[in-house]
Amino acid sequence: MAKNLKRGTFITLEGCEGCGKSTQLKLLYGFLKKERFPVLMTREPGGTAIGDAVRRVLLDVRNGGMSVICETLLYMASRAQLVEEVILPKLQEKKVVLCDRWLDATIAYQGYAGSVDVPWIERLGRWVTQGVKPDLSLFLDLPVACGLRRARGRSLDRMEKKSLRFHEKVRRGYLEIAKREPKRFKRIPIRETDGIGEIHRKIQEGVLSVLCR
Repeated sequence: MAKNLKRGTFITLEGCEGCGKSTQLKLLYGFLKKERFPVLMTREPGGTAIGDAVRRVLLDVRNGGMSVICETLLYMASRAQLVEEVILPKLQEKKVVLCDRWLDATIAYQGYAGSVDVPWIERLGRWVTQGVKPDLSLFLDLPVACGLRRARGRSLDRMEKKSLRFHEKVRRGYLEIAKREPKRFKRIPIRETDGIGEIHRKIQEGVLSVLCR
């Protein structure tokens, strides 16, 4: 029998390139399904037909001349559609919604690393998200150079091709968010030698502490 939740719960995973975030989100989804939680998995940018079209534009290496403001607004456009079409309805149905990245990623990538005004991103984000905020955000903190080595073992998208210096700024942005919002935004330190199962157990522990409180 599926577990009945008193309200919807919104959980996001964040991390720099190559940290294993998408793999861990799939494992978490499978675990929660097995435990009979009503759960949905989605991603940013994307998660809707409109959002997936925006994603293709954002990540296409041929769009190297895209300005960081344009980039920011495209991420926000995809997010607005995801909130309206998927996230709000599922939270109203009292489901657990898992999302691969959220507004925190825009703050870290386009704000701290891209030099777009962070307060402006946050103000725009509150409007775009209709006030939806994660109950828990887990930041998988793998050393940046290690993550980029992993990412470069596959075909790179436009964001992954950015410099090591850029990605170090992204990490510093995430750490700043963790400092400002320690109750919501939790850092999970990851060593290069940590196994997938070990990381998954840490994520399980953090998520169950929110779902079972």
